[in-house]
Amino acid sequence: MRRGVPREAWLVSPRFDLLAFLAPALLALALVPLAPAGGDLPLPGWVIAVLLVDVAHVWATLHRSYLDLDMRARRTRALVIAPIAAYAIGVALHLRSPAWFWTALAYLAVWHFVRQQYGWIALLHRNEGVVKRFDRRLDVAAIYLATLAPLVWWHAHLPRRFDWFVSGDFLAQLIPEASGAAAIALSCAVLALFVGRQIQRWWRGEGVWITKIVVVVTTAACWYVGIVLTDSDWAFTFTNVLIHGVPYLGFVWIYKQRSQDTPRGWVPYYLVLVALAFMEEWGWDRLVWHDHGAIFPGAEWGSSADDLAWLVPLLALPQATHYLLDAFIWRRVDARDVRRSTPGPASR
Repeated sequence: MRRGVPREAWLVSPRFDLLAFLAPALLALALVPLAPAGGDLPLPGWVIAVLLVDVAHVWATLHRSYLDLDMRARRTRALVIAPIAAYAIGVALHLRSPAWFWTALAYLAVWHFVRQQYGWIALLHRNEGVVKRFDRRLDVAAIYLATLAPLVWWHAHLPRRFDWFVSGDFLAQLIPEASGAAAIALSCAVLALFVGRQIQRWWRGEGVWITKIVVVVTTAACWYVGIVLTDSDWAFTFTNVLIHGVPYLGFVWIYKQRSQDTPRGWVPYYLVLVALAFMEEWGWDRLVWHDHGAIFPGAEWGSSADDLAWLVPLLALPQATHYLLDAFIWRRVDARDVRRSTPGPASR
């Protein structure tokens, strides 16, 4: 299509892609200037970003793993081994040192967050069909540098006013401070090359792949603003969580519409995930953190250091399993099949 949008330019549909990828990024960036003094994340912000999006999206993995008949048949061993291994390693690390446990979990989460952004590009490449080697390599370089460069900068400027999970979970003094600026400069150069290439494709009539551009540009913007430009737990949480959790929640729901035993409406699907997320966070609050008593009823239970070594990895098991399973459960998903399964207006 001359200087237009190809018919296959979307992951699911124009409506879904823009709502799932562009809208959360714009909302996150709009919320950054509204950060309270000191940049802390108050309880309402925590409920919206962490409880309703981040933790809820973790539980959405159930629909593509343990509740998926095809996945259970093909990946039985992996589905059994993943939580057992995650828990055993978690207990071993926590018994050795709680700091070791949180550092390992933080880097596993970082790997997962980075790989998910790449995963969207991989699905789009599959949807696009034959992709020139230069474009494929440029797309991959752009999305990886959009995430890895801010992480390098973060490590070069520790400590910050925000952490991934707990204070000190990232390893400090790993790289010199100058490496952060160099990584950001390289990322900006590759991003400029990526944008220039998309303009060239449009001018030559090769088509504008809007979702791919949105994913790369919004990832770069949100990770740069949330990690490099600001030093705020509020900014980091919203820019990090919304562009990660919202597309995942939507994509899992769309994918599950192909199953006849799945409710077609998104409200029951989402409310069940929120209920599971609430129960998980209730356990964290009453047994470990004790900082959100306003929304989590019940007595606070004190635990010894030995008890926590067994309890904390158990509470972290849903997210650790999510990180491990997501490395392979989407590899055989065809984006074109997902788009064809998009429900019509009557079922929305």
